Amino acid sequence: MALSQAQYRKCVSPWPGVTLDVKWIDHLVASVDGKMFAMLNLGGKYPDRVHFKVEDDLFLSLTEQPGIAPAMYLARAKWVTVVEPKRYPLDWYAQSLRRAYEIVAAKLSKKRQRELGLLS
Repeated sequence: MALSQAQYRKCVSPWPGVTLDVKWIDHLVASVDGKMFAMLNLGGKYPDRVHFKVEDDLFLSLTEQPGIAPAMYLARAKWVTVVEPKRYPLDWYAQSLRRAYEIVAAKLSKKRQRELGLLS
């Protein structure tokens, strides 16, 4: 089952500092403090594709998995695209999106991380 827009929103919305907005006509972009960490195609040629940031050292191994490819325009920043959205279960998406959020949030200033409640 592909990740629906409602499931995507439900997954990422509760995390501190997350905003959702539509960019490039049909991409629902999740950002933390203005920095993108995930996208969901809402329509276009490839609806339901999910794109997200991954750890640098996992990028190659992930893109060798069936149904996952380097993200167009964002591969140099270590983003992947799930080109076969029905291949992966919802809990896999939840874990992957959470990790993408954590990667990007960790690059925020310590002050901002504390303001968002990410550091004690």
